[in-house]
Amino acid sequence: MTLVVASESFDALESGWSKLLDSSESDKVFLTPLWQSLWWRWMGQDSSLLLLSARNSNGLKGIAPLVQKDGTLAFLGGTDLVDYHDFIVADNDAGEFFAALAEYLAAQTEWEALHFGSLPEGSSALEQLPTALRAHGLDVVVEPEDVAPGMQLPESWDEYLAGLKKKDRHELRRKLRRLEGAGALRYYAISSPDELPEAMNFFLGLMRESRDDKAEFMTSEREEFFRDMARELLAADVLRLFFLELDGVRVAATLCMDYRGTRFLYNSGFDRAYNHLSVGLLLKVLCLRDAIESGMSYYDFLRGDERYKYDLGAVDVQIYTMTARRA
Repeated sequence: MTLVVASESFDALESGWSKLLDSSESDKVFLTPLWQSLWWRWMGQDSSLLLLSARNSNGLKGIAPLVQKDGTLAFLGGTDLVDYHDFIVADNDAGEFFAALAEYLAAQTEWEALHFGSLPEGSSALEQLPTALRAHGLDVVVEPEDVAPGMQLPESWDEYLAGLKKKDRHELRRKLRRLEGAGALRYYAISSPDELPEAMNFFLGLMRESRDDKAEFMTSEREEFFRDMARELLAADVLRLFFLELDGVRVAATLCMDYRGTRFLYNSGFDRAYNHLSVGLLLKVLCLRDAIESGMSYYDFLRGDERYKYDLGAVDVQIYTMTARRA
């Protein structure tokens, strides 16, 4: 049965989108209709939305969430706020979907280039879309873009510690003991919508305080996105906003997302006056321990090759960019 590719709206796709994710290898929080529509609401003003669906008589088979800007078609969601992109298609429909998508895109005259970034290793798009596009005369290049370290989680904290390198395990235990000896500690997550506005004030303040580049990153527009995202994800039971207090003072914060057995460490901040106690790092460690104790299966540090991720046992997942132009 032939797939028909067409442009649709968020409202028309929402229910089918969520069901399709259930059977898709692209099932990450950034690919949900909730996240994608949030990004479009706050960040899509200077581009044109192109939500492509592929359907046959049996229903929705695939989605290509795209935007068009300055002659380029790209994934919806910039890499400053979205760590993974992909097409949403069930594994057994991938070949037919990419063939239909390539035929549709090749027939369009409004774009000059395709730019599909942040595709994680293992994506069926990396294997099948280049061939489909080349069959229509397009030049396609796939290049490494970044890494997103993460780890499979064991069943217990002791098992996790035992799996670390001896040096890293010793250093982690030393830092934890030093923090525990510095004063009264409290570690907790925000769970009430009533607490969230004040908690986000603290989180955003600690994020700006922790690093100069994070202060520059947090523009007023991105701040509004973060606040709206936190409200929506808390209501969906996805947000995990953690704080570390020392003697009653909030000294570190992490914003995580729990989705389908994975904890995504999205962003963080800490008070630099407490940097000598490694409060930023150790709150991430406590979030990791909580993920293990909560029965999560994977801890995703997301993009970036910061040294601490590997010290905590993460291994790289490669992220790629695919670009295409007419020959």
